[in-house]
Amino acid sequence: MTRITESTVLFADLRGSTSLFETLGNAEATSVVTHCVGALARAVEGCGGRVVKTLGDGLMALFDQSHHAAQAAAQMHDLLDSMVLRGQERGASSGLRLLRLQVALARGEIVEMGGDAFGDAVNVAARLLDHAGDNETLLTVEVLLGLPLEQRTRFRSLDRLALRGRAEPVQVHVLGGRRGTVDQAQTQFGDMPAPVEEPDGLRLHWQHAERLFASQNLPLVVGRSPQAAFCVDDNRVSRSHCRIDWHGGSFQLTDLSFNGTCVRFADGEIVSLRRGSCTLHGSGTIGLGGTPLDSGTACVDFEVLRFSQTATRPVDDWLPTQT
Repeated sequence: MTRITESTVLFADLRGSTSLFETLGNAEATSVVTHCVGALARAVEGCGGRVVKTLGDGLMALFDQSHHAAQAAAQMHDLLDSMVLRGQERGASSGLRLLRLQVALARGEIVEMGGDAFGDAVNVAARLLDHAGDNETLLTVEVLLGLPLEQRTRFRSLDRLALRGRAEPVQVHVLGGRRGTVDQAQTQFGDMPAPVEEPDGLRLHWQHAERLFASQNLPLVVGRSPQAAFCVDDNRVSRSHCRIDWHGGSFQLTDLSFNGTCVRFADGEIVSLRRGSCTLHGSGTIGLGGTPLDSGTACVDFEVLRFSQTATRPVDDWLPTQT
């Protein structure tokens, strides 16, 4: 029987499960992943949602109300945090300790048929997972508007993101404050001093392509996909390799890839990211899938611009962003 409803779609995906099979073996890794996905499913059901299907190391669910879906997402993150913490206390393998969760939510008309669900919101939620960093929840503005005010304040805007296979960009918000999204530049090299003034823009350069982005152009995705705001057409680069946001008066880079992202700053500091984030400052090189010191790595040069310190052209003369 076909059923058409206005629903909120939730996709959840475990990252790092591949390493479990390498370190624990097939039988034990399957048991761990099944246990984790089962816990996520119970969070869905406990918040009034319905699991449509499991997806190996993730699941898809539907909710009548957006605030129930957001509540389930928060519970999922807390459940995984507690499972990883218990694993650390019991000396579990590093594979288990590195498990991370990405959640994406979208709302719209859903067609349920043959035990599956279809619709634009399903496609949007599935594609949003490509843009989510470790332990992040991304949601569309339609979902945000269905949340109580106290819940909305926990999300910050990523403005509009171009999603694979979709002509129109989508207005997206991200849940802030997760423990897995700490700025690794600060944890590895100490707290960076606050800038004297906010930067005015960001210059990216790869081969013959150069683009300048103001903060209002963000977020942007760097990757192999033609729909990426800054396209790096190299087979070593993921379709959505990393995301650059404007947050707290600075440019923040978040790795979204399987092989990782490595940032080398002009002063010699190197930050290696595996689904983590760091703040871009000064200038340097972003290695996509490897270190910038390796000649085989696809590298994007960056420069954080301040007009008071440079003779850069004003924003109105900047090159348009790619679409």
